[in-house]
Amino acid sequence: MTINKLLTLVRRSSRRTAILSSLRSSPLSTSAGHVNAYTSREQTTYYAKVSQNDVPVALDILADILQNSKFDENRISRERDVILREMEEEHEKKPIISEVIPEYDIAIVGGGMVGMSLACFLASMPMTKQLSVAIIDSNPALGSGLSIQREDPPDPRVSTVTPASISFLQDAGAWNYVEQNRHAYFKKMQVWDYTGFGFARYDARDVNKDFLGCVAENKVLHSALLSCVKDSDFKTTFYPSRLTSMTLSTNSMSTVKASIPSKELPSGQGHTSKLQLSDGSSLYAKLVVGADGGKSRVRELAGFKTTGWNYSQNAIICTVEHTSANHCAWQRFLPNGPIALLPMGDNFSNIVWTMSPTESTDRKSITEEMFLKDVNSAFDDGYGPHPTSSSLGPRDLFSWLKMDPTLSANEVFEIPPKAIRLASERMVFPLSLRHANSYASKRIVLIGDAAHTIHPLAGQGVNLGFGDAFSLSRVIAEGIALGSDIGEVSLLKKYEADRKPANVAMMALLDGFQKAYSVDFGPFNFLRAAAFNGANYISPLKRRIISYASGENKLPIFF
Repeated sequence: MTINKLLTLVRRSSRRTAILSSLRSSPLSTSAGHVNAYTSREQTTYYAKVSQNDVPVALDILADILQNSKFDENRISRERDVILREMEEEHEKKPIISEVIPEYDIAIVGGGMVGMSLACFLASMPMTKQLSVAIIDSNPALGSGLSIQREDPPDPRVSTVTPASISFLQDAGAWNYVEQNRHAYFKKMQVWDYTGFGFARYDARDVNKDFLGCVAENKVLHSALLSCVKDSDFKTTFYPSRLTSMTLSTNSMSTVKASIPSKELPSGQGHTSKLQLSDGSSLYAKLVVGADGGKSRVRELAGFKTTGWNYSQNAIICTVEHTSANHCAWQRFLPNGPIALLPMGDNFSNIVWTMSPTESTDRKSITEEMFLKDVNSAFDDGYGPHPTSSSLGPRDLFSWLKMDPTLSANEVFEIPPKAIRLASERMVFPLSLRHANSYASKRIVLIGDAAHTIHPLAGQGVNLGFGDAFSLSRVIAEGIALGSDIGEVSLLKKYEADRKPANVAMMALLDGFQKAYSVDFGPFNFLRAAAFNGANYISPLKRRIISYASGENKLPIFF
């Protein structure tokens, strides 16, 4: 059998293939007349030159040839054991490294706000700051850092961050970076509907808070979290690529080079997840975190099932400018969906307007003048009259309950400030609800939109994600303190048990609101208005709602 046919039996890899090609193209040299020290027979030796770095792999190839060869059995039986013994001795002297694949404690797939918040939380905790972490995201800017200037044009993609989330980020050292850029705290919020029957006003002073929330552009939050991680001593490696495949592996440490060893962690008996990336590179991780959004590749590869539906609604978002600064968050429920006006600082506000797909297509394409006219009408007397404080309305049903009234209960209805200019492009997104039936399995866990996507009614998506990241970081820290394998499913299920109830409750509540305001029927409208007024005039209920709005009781919610 020719050597070319023998070589085709050898296992392929990029490294071995290159050496095989070299062996095929190089002539074999001979050296006759040597006496084999083991058999005392004269023999002819065939050899080919390879570089010093290729010797271990070439020896591995030779071993494969001998084990898979079809030479004369009598001849091979005399020589094979002797040569293989020599090979084993060589192996013991110098372990063969067939492929250099880095190994990490955690691989975070998705370097957006939620994924970076997890890295930030891990970097700030004594038990987890020694971990090695790979962050996989196709955005090449993550490796070099995001450049954000306060003078940059405002971006229409924003998040409303609750006081609870702000506290998490302050403790991790990230919030200082946010405050260096454009952001807006708001102390008040007004909510009403198109019928004119009811409205509610909320004030942070009612519960002795400084603010109800803070609106910041997503790029500002993202940059702050990235800067926090980069300015720390946390061991992170950025992979500007996409995840293509993922398998649970039992690796051999003789053939896998650990890029950043973590001696503090149990090895997990060599079990890791192997991740293949779109640029051809690979890595091992003891825990893979899917933070890669609503269309999560990690969730898909891991086989997590989801439950949910589409709303047949789109959200159109943009930034508008006022003549003066806006310090209040406004939300009005219209027949086809809510519209929100959120302060951004520097006389800017963000618009989030839910409507039918047809309406969103039309409003995205109309002129700026026509669009601003529609926005101002929606926040004024378009679709219906202003709510009034007259008697014989739902408000009077609760007047007798107004013990220890809140400060905002005496405030009158206000019309939001007018939008005078579009300060950004108009962007449209389809709306849906999706929830993963499970958040965790062996060595794999989901956080943020990879685990749940919700209606933007309350702007709570990122807060749920921050809550996930904070909870997971604590569970990992507890596991390390107990000497547990951080990829063990029993440990990861503690995170799921902590977060799933809060996430499901939030999703159910927002979905209920969406459905309640999809109905336009007289008696139902009156009941809905009564609920608004009850929230405004029943002091204990109102304080409870404001506490939720501040992120307390594990249900950060804005009504």
